[in-house]
Amino acid sequence: MAARAAVSLGTVSKFLNTPERVAPATQSRIVDAIDALGYTRNEAARQLKSGRSRVLGFVALELNNPFFGEVAEAMERRATEEDLFLSIVSAGGDPQRESEYIRMLVQQRVYGVILASGITPAEDLELLHSTGIPTVLMDAYPANGRFSSCSIHDFTGACQAVEHLIEQGCRRIAFIGGETRTYQIAERLRGATATIGAASGVSLEVVPTADRSVQSGLTVGREIAARAPADRPDGIFAANDSLAIGVIEAFARASDIRIPQDIAVVGYDDVDFVAASAVPLSSVRRPRETFGRRAVDLIRRQTDAGATAVIERVLIEPKLIVRESSTRST
Repeated sequence: MAARAAVSLGTVSKFLNTPERVAPATQSRIVDAIDALGYTRNEAARQLKSGRSRVLGFVALELNNPFFGEVAEAMERRATEEDLFLSIVSAGGDPQRESEYIRMLVQQRVYGVILASGITPAEDLELLHSTGIPTVLMDAYPANGRFSSCSIHDFTGACQAVEHLIEQGCRRIAFIGGETRTYQIAERLRGATATIGAASGVSLEVVPTADRSVQSGLTVGREIAARAPADRPDGIFAANDSLAIGVIEAFARASDIRIPQDIAVVGYDDVDFVAASAVPLSSVRRPRETFGRRAVDLIRRQTDAGATAVIERVLIEPKLIVRESSTRST
């Protein structure tokens, strides 16, 4: 390639790694040579030589939740600004599969790992720590003295949601999707429980689901609709927006449930489509752009600092966005 472009090997290397340092006319000759020879860069070999990958791994909790897609898009935008590539994996709640993913990322000597699954086994956290791969715990983990973290204050978000339902006159509140295996869901349940515990004459029903999909919301919504009116909750706080949308769809198919007059509904995440749903959904907004970008920034600072990196904790406050699904006269 160097001979065809009539430049030195050093100039070709400079063009491939820092093209801005090569004169435009020389760049043009090298590009012509690349096109003519069909050259494809061996990125794996380059990374092996430099000891640093440009791939950032994101281990998501669930890819059927639009929130994680929106966070990943924010990460991708920030990663692109830093000349990095984002690789997204999700084990779908299977710790063994997640272990395999993490070992794959370690073997590939990735630039860093952002963990958002909440199910990472302790031995895999130890592996990431011992190999020195910059790692950020995102949202789904309790405080850990060995890793930086970027989290949403889910306890506060849940308190906002349940306080709003109580203010709307709800006295029989159901938390849909309540299972404590993942940290952020446990925090939402803890916030709901604490808020109801401080209120008078309000009860909480915890309804677990198989997952947090629209289909699971439909299943729970049908079960609630099949109850006698006196046995139904009059307020629902769903663990995410997908569940809330499924519940609302089930209620829409029932002839005797009005939203929000009979049952008020609040979701969580405030993903893009909920404001345009048949009944605009009240939801606790988690600022995904800030969330995704700051997680990448934490990885970058750790990488730049190397052995002198310090543990950082970023805590982002959520905000309840009130819409028609929960607003009623009291």
